[in-house]
Amino acid sequence: MIVTAGRVVGHRDEEAAVRWSVGIEAEGDRVLSAADVVELADAVAGSNGIATGIGTTRYGAQLVVEADTRDDAIGKATAAFLSAARTAGLPAAPIVRTEAISEADEYGDLDEHGEPK
Repeated sequence: MIVTAGRVVGHRDEEAAVRWSVGIEAEGDRVLSAADVVELADAVAGSNGIATGIGTTRYGAQLVVEADTRDDAIGKATAAFLSAARTAGLPAAPIVRTEAISEADEYGDLDEHGEPK
């Protein structure tokens, strides 16, 4: 695999979107049980996700998505996170944190806005 101009290029020189690891947290008004977070973990598993939040009023997930830019990655991950939270039966809560890092970030192929150089 070769990373160039913010894109992962496959063995046949085909471009693919960049893989991003996106962390998202929401904060509600009730303390989450282990069962709540297990349900969220099950719901984010399809996005190679993990879930957090046992014993706190915050619940979160780390998801892997493919996108061209950091903003697109956060948008896709946010949609997946909100869907997973609904599937898990968690109460709607405002998102209080998002962060994203791409495979290309490690190689310095993106500018400070997450756009390909």
